[in-house]
Amino acid sequence: MKEIFRERRQAFLAACIKYSRYVFNDHFVLVLLVFLGFLSLQYRQLLENFPQKPWHVYLLVLVLTLLLFVAGNTATYLLEADQHFLLTKEKQVGALAQQASLRQMVLWGLIQVLGQLLFLPLYLKLGFPIWGFFLFVLALTVGKHLLIQARLAAFFKENIFQWHLAIDKERKRQQTILQFFALFTKVKGITNSVKRRAYLDPLLKLVVRKHNKTWNFLYLRAFLRSGDFLGLTVRLFALSALVLVSIEVAWLAVGLVVLLNYLLLFQLLALYRVYDYQYLSRLYPIGQDKKIKGFKDVLQGLLYGVFVFQVILGFFVLKDKSYLGVLLGSAFLLNHLYLGIKVKKLID
Repeated sequence: MKEIFRERRQAFLAACIKYSRYVFNDHFVLVLLVFLGFLSLQYRQLLENFPQKPWHVYLLVLVLTLLLFVAGNTATYLLEADQHFLLTKEKQVGALAQQASLRQMVLWGLIQVLGQLLFLPLYLKLGFPIWGFFLFVLALTVGKHLLIQARLAAFFKENIFQWHLAIDKERKRQQTILQFFALFTKVKGITNSVKRRAYLDPLLKLVVRKHNKTWNFLYLRAFLRSGDFLGLTVRLFALSALVLVSIEVAWLAVGLVVLLNYLLLFQLLALYRVYDYQYLSRLYPIGQDKKIKGFKDVLQGLLYGVFVFQVILGFFVLKDKSYLGVLLGSAFLLNHLYLGIKVKKLID
């Protein structure tokens, strides 16, 4: 049993390492270094010019503490078929889940301690004694341990291993990791979920019900009902808005927003093949050119909508309004030049 789950863990970690090469490429590493340098400079200026009434600093410490208190899900590496083929090994699987929780505790405990050590100068500026800081970190570590144990206890109900719950948690954990890598490259093993959101149905009326607009309607409908595409768009848009509001350096803020918009467009390209499994769609009396045009129209409409909100927000928060022209120029290049090239590759 240990060998089986060890091989699964090694296979998944190997896949993550392979995908990480596409994440930490030259361009992203360069942007990341610039961003980290900017954060370090802002941190140093905050410590040198500490405010008299640092209420916003207390809020920052609270948010960082809550973020570091997150413990993730236990990596059990269970598969759907295990509840049938490993049912007789239930006790051994439960023991392996407990070992996985210990690894989880060590990993997230180290991340929490290192993260808090980075903000030790901030705690000292706020008047925390050094012994109080270490007691605080110890309390957070104990709290994290209790949180992990509580989540592990949910896998056992009346000493019976809850296969469905454990398998579902593991599937969601792996999907979350793979979806992050999917922001940068194509990833195998990602599953899509579809759910009707009735409150978004009025948006479908934006597409005129005509014969030549069939694919426009279908692609917009798939976008609104797919948790992956809609959720990804909302998260990246929220992140870009946070960047515009929180970063005062205009060129850096706009550069990061353009990068996020590129990642959004790259991910939405997968919408083109969302109906490939529906073989009857090939019988539609509509030419391939209408499908391509419908796909491009929907993507351009979505992306221009995102750009409009970003420009409006940038108009109020950016000190140098000339960078709004850069944002508009990037919108035109992404929506027409880059999208046209990528769509042609999709068809080929």
